[in-house]
Amino acid sequence: MIRPRLDRWRAGWWSPARRVDSPNQGARPPGSAVTLVLIHSISLPPGVYGGDAIERLFTNALDWEAHPYFEQIRGLEASSHFLIRRDGELLQFVATTERAWHAGRSIWRGHPECNDYSVGIELEGLEGEGFEDPQYTQLTGLLRALAEQHPLEAVAGHEHVAPDRKKDPGPGFDWARLQMMTGWSAGYFPVVPDAEA
Repeated sequence: MIRPRLDRWRAGWWSPARRVDSPNQGARPPGSAVTLVLIHSISLPPGVYGGDAIERLFTNALDWEAHPYFEQIRGLEASSHFLIRRDGELLQFVATTERAWHAGRSIWRGHPECNDYSVGIELEGLEGEGFEDPQYTQLTGLLRALAEQHPLEAVAGHEHVAPDRKKDPGPGFDWARLQMMTGWSAGYFPVVPDAEA
């Protein structure tokens, strides 16, 4: 007998993900609901995939002297709820019931402080470059699981909530493909240039 998907959630933790607890989190404001998913891209150092640098960053264990680029982010305390590796491996750092530190100064459809009401999903990749098939497959399944657990209203990129600061996941991310794979209406997604024509 197959267990219902809802049984795979435990206090905001998705059991198919590898759990790596991050201290960089806090409580959501009282009464807040998760209505937004934010898609990010990350690679450490930029353009280098694999290794444990992202995990180390999100757990405050990164050796700042291990690569020259790390000096630029020395002392950064950040996290995301999920990370999807190039091969589709899924990691979770913060329970979805808690506030991860991924959006920074941000606003979505008139509502500021996106960390308060969003789940952050990092895709291992570089803004402007493409993403892998296993990442889209894993992301689609994760979005469906999140929608069973939270009253989602939208999925957007970091670039859409902080356009003056961020460019990820960038033009290499295929929003139309994600919409097609989820089967969700266009209203869930940001308007991208191709969709405006």
